[in-house]
Amino acid sequence: MDSYLIQVNGHGDHAPVLDVHLKNTGNTISPGKVKGRKPRWAVRASEMSKKTFNPIRAIVDSMKVEPNPKKAMISLSLDPTVFGNLPTNDEVTRAVKEVLDSGQYNGYAPSVGYHSCREAVAAYYNCPEAPLKAQDVILTSGCSQAIELALAVLANPGQNILVPRPGFSLYKTLALSLGIEVKLYNLLPEKAWEIDLEHLESLVDEKTACLIVNNPSNPCGSVFSKSHLQEILAVASRQCVPILADEIYGDMVFADCKYEPIATLSTNVPVLSCGGLAKRWLVPGWRMGWILIHDRRDIFGNEIRDGLLRLSQRILGPCTIVQGALERILHRTPPEFYHNTLSILKSNADLCYAALSAIPGLQPVRPAGAMYLMVEIEMEHFPEFENDVEFTERLISEQSVFCLPATCFEYPNFFRVVTTVPEEMILEACSRIQEFCEMHYQGAEGAQDLECDK
Repeated sequence: MDSYLIQVNGHGDHAPVLDVHLKNTGNTISPGKVKGRKPRWAVRASEMSKKTFNPIRAIVDSMKVEPNPKKAMISLSLDPTVFGNLPTNDEVTRAVKEVLDSGQYNGYAPSVGYHSCREAVAAYYNCPEAPLKAQDVILTSGCSQAIELALAVLANPGQNILVPRPGFSLYKTLALSLGIEVKLYNLLPEKAWEIDLEHLESLVDEKTACLIVNNPSNPCGSVFSKSHLQEILAVASRQCVPILADEIYGDMVFADCKYEPIATLSTNVPVLSCGGLAKRWLVPGWRMGWILIHDRRDIFGNEIRDGLLRLSQRILGPCTIVQGALERILHRTPPEFYHNTLSILKSNADLCYAALSAIPGLQPVRPAGAMYLMVEIEMEHFPEFENDVEFTERLISEQSVFCLPATCFEYPNFFRVVTTVPEEMILEACSRIQEFCEMHYQGAEGAQDLECDK
């Protein structure tokens, strides 16, 4: 048997060093030689990294097309801060400056967030129908991490989750990297993107871990009615499936609609609601999100809460500076800021919807909130294009207008428009889209003739 001698050597100002000497009473082991193994470099990417796939990046990066050099590029696909027309409120920035100057939030916080900051979020969203306390709030690095933690705590590799189609591509990206199967349930454009409930329920099986409900919706800009949310909850209740609610656009609905947090309508279905500052407060780069745990029947129990705590310890929590400003941001931001933001978004959405509705071959679906609308391309009238990706590529090369093809959201032959662009750019973009469609549109006869020529 080998024996070991451990000796501590300390010299002068140098820290003590452990010297380990191997006394081998049998065969001598030569340095650099290990029995049965020939040293060689074999560094490979992990299986998790190989499974990680972002459909938007894959499609957009493959669109190797240059815009028309004679026309300035207009991108209808970017985040709300790019053009400077939708700044956050002065109270929001002042809150962060005060915290920074205080010097009190420069250290590590608990991985789930400071208790006082979790308390502020709980107080902001607390209501009789869905009561919340500090222990029901997990602070995260943006809503994206909130979704990741919620998925990771609810589902194991080999299980499946139910995801909307069309839907935010991150759900699939995160799930596949975790070894979780994605089952897509349909949204119905003819019903303002309501869920096809029969299709949804048909997908549930013994391996279904959770149902993702995104309301208001990215990419659709739709807002579910109270009655439809109750129908969704009825399916989840019958099937005993918890809900992961992506509510990052919560309260961002137009005047003729009302936003209902799904947890306020649930009597027994447990809900992990994911939200954050990014969209409503227009600071996506600040990376402050949260999970609200709604579990009045104690179905999640301590196990899910403990699981979220352990998972949160992987990165030790979100930015402490923004945490420290949370209470002031939530309680000092004036109501007119939210009103003005929604007024601009609704005005842009109405302009865009009206302009695109008048273009032959396009069928926009009127949005009711968030920052988006979806537009159907009647592909039979554009026979020279194979699909929405080709259509949007040519729109870039000919008109320098970039819209995201809805293949990115598992919904081909549509494209998505972001309505945060300044009004004059919205109008110019719609004018160019009209010119493009008029150039390529084929009536029924023209389309048949083109088919015959192929």
